[in-house]
Amino acid sequence: MVLGLAAALGAAVLFGIAAILQAVGSRKVPTSSELDPRRLAGFVVALLRQPAFLGALVLNLVGFGLHFVALRLLPLYLAQAGIAASLVVTALLATRLMSDQLSAIEWSAVVGVCVGLGLLAVSAGHAGDSARHHGLTVGLIVGLVCIAVLGAFASRSQHGTATALLGLLSGLGYAGVAISARLLDDSSIGALLASPTTYTLPISGGLAFILYSLALQRGSVTLATTPMIALQTITPAAVGVLVLDDAVRSGWYAGALGGFVVTAIGALILVRFESVKDEVSATATSTPARPEGPDPR
Repeated sequence: MVLGLAAALGAAVLFGIAAILQAVGSRKVPTSSELDPRRLAGFVVALLRQPAFLGALVLNLVGFGLHFVALRLLPLYLAQAGIAASLVVTALLATRLMSDQLSAIEWSAVVGVCVGLGLLAVSAGHAGDSARHHGLTVGLIVGLVCIAVLGAFASRSQHGTATALLGLLSGLGYAGVAISARLLDDSSIGALLASPTTYTLPISGGLAFILYSLALQRGSVTLATTPMIALQTITPAAVGVLVLDDAVRSGWYAGALGGFVVTAIGALILVRFESVKDEVSATATSTPARPEGPDPR
């Protein structure tokens, strides 16, 4: 439990930093990009040319390694709530590096996330067995196809609803990563290579990462991130408890539910701190400066 929680919080720190870098890098790529197989390679190459995006990619990969450890050791609801703490990291970085100021409500959200995680840690029981589940595996594969198809359609639009939909789909993709990690059959190398979830895991992660980058191009970071955080937290938590037998300590069901709700609400309040200074700079440069001196009239 201690090792898993430490891994989840370590991943949250890396994800919180990576979110800012990913937003900066994604917005330097033309917004005409679509999730089209004929253009996908060019889009990925354009992203990889951005140093900020490369930094985000490295941090996300290292963070996923820690997240994977948490997913194997903790109930899914605790592992995913721990990752939601990345928004606290982003918020605190914003106050130090970007001159953002936290209001009283937002400081309360920071405290709420920490308290919620504490409640979840105290009330969490043992994680369910990481066993094969044929129906859930089939659901993951069908879900991946649906996410890719819907993402291709949503990426053709520049409307605000497309931003929210791409964020939602990326959240479902990251949920697929968490569920796939629990379903991996690591009893032997042969079993691991034969397990479908060995392949759904990286595909889900890669697809979610691209969809989130597309969402960040099209609208506000808040609009892109809110549905992503909500879906990647709630979906695996529900699957873990209802399907994979993740346990809650006897008599602590109210504490677990309360901790999860408080963490989720606090995280959603803090989503707006995934904005980047680049937004302000872009707004400033797009607004023409008024000439100094007397009015020529």
